[in-house]
Amino acid sequence: MKQTYFSLLFFSIFSLNLFSQTSTSEIENHLDKIINTEKPRNYKNVETLNEVSQYIYDEFCKNSAEVKFQDYKVNKNNYRNVIAYFGPEDKKTIVIGAHYDVCGDQDGADDNASGVVGLLELSRLLKNEKLNYRVELVAYSLEEPPFFRTKNMGSYIHAASLKKNKIDVFGMISLEMIGYFDNKENSQSYPSPEMKQMFGTKADFITVVSNDGESKFNTKFMKHFVNQNIIKAFPIVAPSSVQGIDFSDHLNYWKFGFNAVMITDTAFFRNKNYHEHSDTIETLDINKMSKVIDNLYQTLIQL
Repeated sequence: MKQTYFSLLFFSIFSLNLFSQTSTSEIENHLDKIINTEKPRNYKNVETLNEVSQYIYDEFCKNSAEVKFQDYKVNKNNYRNVIAYFGPEDKKTIVIGAHYDVCGDQDGADDNASGVVGLLELSRLLKNEKLNYRVELVAYSLEEPPFFRTKNMGSYIHAASLKKNKIDVFGMISLEMIGYFDNKENSQSYPSPEMKQMFGTKADFITVVSNDGESKFNTKFMKHFVNQNIIKAFPIVAPSSVQGIDFSDHLNYWKFGFNAVMITDTAFFRNKNYHEHSDTIETLDINKMSKVIDNLYQTLIQL
């Protein structure tokens, strides 16, 4: 896939009524447990973050025999990632990650409880799968400000550990806001007019984003993800200088030379609740969110 300023593969993929592997009731239950904490799950409320990370850990343990916390200290406070492992140990590793912290005092339903729920559902779906790769599901802390783009991000800690331990990483997938959709005209905006012409004005699709369209992992993953026919999906390949392209945990894997993509509903380019108190469960489209997870699951087992 030749990369230009916006080297975009364009596919018109429409949702089909395929059998769903995910459970909307499980999704709703996970969202409730992650969001409805006594205090918001921001960096100031370490006890709340620990409560949420423990929930993630317990859910992972239902589906994987190998689950661990990855602890690290920031400003004398202990924060932690949660990691679950699937598939053969002697194969290349695919990392799938999402952050569970929020920015400020808000629910953070789309940003990013939706991504974390994607991890939890994937853990259930991958439980008995025979995979061609080693899969690490990772829930990160401290993606949000004031730690964004610093070495204190949970994803930086995890990516650095992979590099240090010389793990053979095939690629990384960041789940960053996968639950907000809108079928109305002009509900979708873009960082460039070219994108508007290609993808239209309705926020009714999911994207898979990267800064490199030529690596083996990115090319293979994006092709499979877009061609699943479970939900309308578009690939976007653009340089990091384009607003939003590196606005999540995948940027830290790029820093260590790993191939990585982001699956996103495009965040603030459609969801006006981004980093607002209005980012609540009620604003999410659970059915389409379920299809995003199904789409990812089918992609993983076909790689």
